[in-house]
Amino acid sequence: MNRTQNAVTAGLSKGSDDEQLIHLLGNWQQAKLVVIGDYMLDRYVYGNADRLSPDAPVPVLTVQRDETQPGGAANVCLDLIALQCKVACLGLVGNDPAGRQLRDALETAGCDTTGLIATSERPTTLKHNFVGLAQHRHPQKMFRVDEESQKPIPRQLMRKLLTQARRLLKGAAALCIEDLNKGVITHELCQELIDLARKRGVPVLVDPARVDDYRKYRGATCIAPNRTEASLAMGIDFRDTENIDVLERMAHKLLVTLKLDAVVLTLDKNGLLLLEKRRKVKRVPTKTRAVYDVTGAGDMVLAMLGAALANRASWLQAVKLANMAAGLEVEKFGVVPIHLDEVLWALLGRRQRDLGKFRELEQLLPELAAYRVQDKRIIFTNGCFDLLHAGHIGFLRAARRAGDVLVVGLNSDASIQRIKGNGRPLNSLKARVTVL
Repeated sequence: MNRTQNAVTAGLSKGSDDEQLIHLLGNWQQAKLVVIGDYMLDRYVYGNADRLSPDAPVPVLTVQRDETQPGGAANVCLDLIALQCKVACLGLVGNDPAGRQLRDALETAGCDTTGLIATSERPTTLKHNFVGLAQHRHPQKMFRVDEESQKPIPRQLMRKLLTQARRLLKGAAALCIEDLNKGVITHELCQELIDLARKRGVPVLVDPARVDDYRKYRGATCIAPNRTEASLAMGIDFRDTENIDVLERMAHKLLVTLKLDAVVLTLDKNGLLLLEKRRKVKRVPTKTRAVYDVTGAGDMVLAMLGAALANRASWLQAVKLANMAAGLEVEKFGVVPIHLDEVLWALLGRRQRDLGKFRELEQLLPELAAYRVQDKRIIFTNGCFDLLHAGHIGFLRAARRAGDVLVVGLNSDASIQRIKGNGRPLNSLKARVTVL
């Protein structure tokens, strides 16, 4: 992949924002990140929901299939794997079948699970999601049943986690904390982890729980709540967060009171807001999408922020990539990790729309490399096309049918003069490009 990505960046200048992001992805390194938080297993039960129960006004789900997949902090791990990172898992699972299934799934994905501690003191968090399909429309989650413990973990488990943290943070590029308020990320453990990582020069990125007190995250590098979570923690009426001035004040208060380097607020359809220490607020808008399921978008933001910063991206670059990855995530039903190639492809697609169909050679090369990543069949032909006739049209149509992408090389004016003599071409290069 890195070889292909390096080809993608061949000839790119570093001028535009998108070109800088493409260049960053082309030089991507497989950095190590440690993920701690609430590890879960999600079970999805799918079926038809075409009728109501005769004994109660509730839909009946006729089960067709079910599947399980890692959730919570485990989903952040899978997102990072999709973003071509090395991942070390740090957390607790129950000494139960769900815990073993979760560990197996993470190991199969390529994660280091030696930091997952199995305990008989609490079960693995297991979420049963029931998804129905009615009238042949898209799937809709009907309701959820949770099996979990939310009690704060005892001190002996906290000490075991810290012992594993000291080992796993060696060589790590970032520590991601995915807190879902299930009792693992206690105030004491969180502060110990932040202190431990900071002393080793490892940035700490936090996706916070929906709680009214963020003091346990004090001293982290960055916190990335959504506007609902942030308004609850800051004691602000959620309706007021539609006002950009309120959002900026909220971000500034978070930055100062928690002694952070940066705050990233996710604003749903309005994109992301970034505030860095000693810098002005920047907003990163998102395009309108056909949103089916926003589940997992916050995990994707945390993962991409960590992966991008581990690859020496600036905060603004990291936020732009996170915004794009989260946008791709919400277009998919369920929690589906977004691969690095998909982000690269989206960037190149946006660039293509900006440039139109004409390319200089140095502009063409990265796009062709990206098409190859997608296993597209590329067809190349060339000609003068000075006097376009029916033979040309038939020839080009046949070439187009031979593959997925057709590249037409166009002889320069000087080349045509050498081939066809003085007085040719009759039409300039610009005119021939327009006709083609």
